[in-house]
Amino acid sequence: MKTNTLLIFTILLVALVSNTLAQDSPQWHLPEGAKMRFGKGCIREIAYSPDGTRLALASSIGIWLYDTQTGAELDLLVGHTRRVRCVVFSPDGKSIISGSADNTIRLWNVETGQSILTLIGHTATVHSVAISPNGKTIASGSSDYTIRLWDVDTGKPFRELIGHQEGRQVVLSEEEEVFATHTVLSVAFSPDSKLLASGNQDNSIRLWDVDTGALLHTLKGHRDNVSSVAFSPDSRTLASSAPFEIRLWDVDKGNTLDTITGVTEHRGFVYSVVFSPDGKTIASSGSDMTIRLWDVETRAPIRILTGHTADVYSVRFSPDGKTIASGSRDGTVRFWNADTGTTTDTLSGHLPFGSNVTFSPNGKSIARGSNNGIIYLWDVETGTKLQTLIGHTRPIYTVAFSPDGEKIACNNRGNGISLWDVETGTELQTLIGHTRPVYTVAFSPDGEKIAGGSADHNISLWDANAGILLRTITGHTGWVRSVSFSPDGKTIASVGWDNAIRLWDTNTGEPLRTITNQTGANSIAFSPDGKIIASDGGYRTIHLWDAETGKPLRTITVHSGYVNNVAFSPNGMTIAGGVNSNIHLWDAKTGTSIQALIGHTNSVDSVAFSPDGRSLASGSEDGTVLLWDMTSLQLPEDVNNDGVVNIQDLIIVANAFSEAEPDLNGDGVVNIQDLVLVAAAFGNTVSESE
Repeated sequence: MKTNTLLIFTILLVALVSNTLAQDSPQWHLPEGAKMRFGKGCIREIAYSPDGTRLALASSIGIWLYDTQTGAELDLLVGHTRRVRCVVFSPDGKSIISGSADNTIRLWNVETGQSILTLIGHTATVHSVAISPNGKTIASGSSDYTIRLWDVDTGKPFRELIGHQEGRQVVLSEEEEVFATHTVLSVAFSPDSKLLASGNQDNSIRLWDVDTGALLHTLKGHRDNVSSVAFSPDSRTLASSAPFEIRLWDVDKGNTLDTITGVTEHRGFVYSVVFSPDGKTIASSGSDMTIRLWDVETRAPIRILTGHTADVYSVRFSPDGKTIASGSRDGTVRFWNADTGTTTDTLSGHLPFGSNVTFSPNGKSIARGSNNGIIYLWDVETGTKLQTLIGHTRPIYTVAFSPDGEKIACNNRGNGISLWDVETGTELQTLIGHTRPVYTVAFSPDGEKIAGGSADHNISLWDANAGILLRTITGHTGWVRSVSFSPDGKTIASVGWDNAIRLWDTNTGEPLRTITNQTGANSIAFSPDGKIIASDGGYRTIHLWDAETGKPLRTITVHSGYVNNVAFSPNGMTIAGGVNSNIHLWDAKTGTSIQALIGHTNSVDSVAFSPDGRSLASGSEDGTVLLWDMTSLQLPEDVNNDGVVNIQDLIIVANAFSEAEPDLNGDGVVNIQDLVLVAAAFGNTVSESE
């Protein structure tokens, strides 16, 4: 491939501008090859620093540090390779301890953000960590059924507590874990550092002597998983939470003092319980999206804090007891006045996992639906949030831009499809026609039709302008997971959990052909010329099919893991797919591997190329979308991105004289210099540049 000094200078300038923009938003520690991150990861647990000036947040991509007075992001601590489940400050506030699904515990220097120690010994996810008030000991609870005690100074384990009955952990895949029957979900030290409490999935709590490791009491009474345990400030009472109940225990005697009434109003899981610093109040958070305050002496409810729109996983009192902080699956941390229950501040940007990620037709924005029922739109260049489409209570499984970029279609809170105005963020229309949830939607290339696939095994075809149901296409015998229009709009391809890809005539709804030797696919995609269909084959495979005949063309084998989504590059030369927590790129003609993009900490559920092919977006269950640089797969002079510099590129540049794009030399206008660059590269191909 030919190069020149001016082009190199332009690339360096773009890189400099990109770095400047990144500094204006929290784009710290981007993975190699990524140029932007949207979202800050799912929230799991929060913790105050001892002086109350900072809040640490355990997220799926690392530990975020916030200034509690201004709400500003201070740092992102990265090093764990999978989601961070738990976090706590050391008593002196100089360190942070975190536990992760990568089976490790890490100690971090708060001021520098550097990892100090990595504690290795657990063989499964670390669900809870605690540090003794005297600062000498770390306790950790894990899915490997054990509690480990670690020396803070050396990072070495000095005791393993095994009292919860042994169970068997079942791992479905690298990214999907089923709790063991006896997973240790929570650990807590008493304020005098003498005792350790552990809450378990076997419905029990155990009290341990820290110095000797002796089991002092086994507390039974809960009917389900004990998700949280907390000592009162005087060490005499233990609070514990489980689905539908909070219990108080006498620490010395090891028996139940009381069960707090009214907890059934949490309507399910009580995720977290904590005492106020004065010991007079208990705060609890649950799956009913609320925080509830209880009087410790009378056991009576004091106040209900509402405002979150999804499960509240973690709740904490500030050290002075004046503020309550709560972290939710809705992607926000809220601060509340402990006396009045009013919201004083909100931290946002922590997205739950969600639907597919998709580019607008002009490539300037990205949309992704979320598990909390919200659709987010971001500016691709700046990373700023452009719009939030709010109005659904069900998870958003699918989103699609109309070809003109003015509308977005998604599944709605019922069993239909909603249409939104992108500019105003208002819901325009509801298309009702399914009896079960819609999992996939697609606009026809001309924007006149919308196809939806549902768990009711059917495909609906709508007039996009009038909102009229044109026809219901039947034939699948399982959930319809993906629908796609061919580039000419004449054919609809669909894949269902009946292990079949089916092709339909768009105008009549009649079946054209069925590909039956397909297993476990979640997505399909037409090549840009409409001649090939790619489908993720579930475990370790991608299948390529002849769109005209339905015959298999090629099977791309992945070394390990599940392929969750596939997409063609705009020039049809590259296929991208999510494989576990990574993105893989393959040559579409040969099936050979080109590159692996590594940086997500949970399953990649969606991939999408930008219309110009210069970027790839990946959406993950870690609550982020990453934007990857794909220019290495392109030629700058290949203006139409068909893989070769030819006469078509010259014509496009010549017809765009005096306009802003395609400006190849970066001088702000299309002119003769750009035409010269294309002519000089005439005949170059992507394969030659590689």
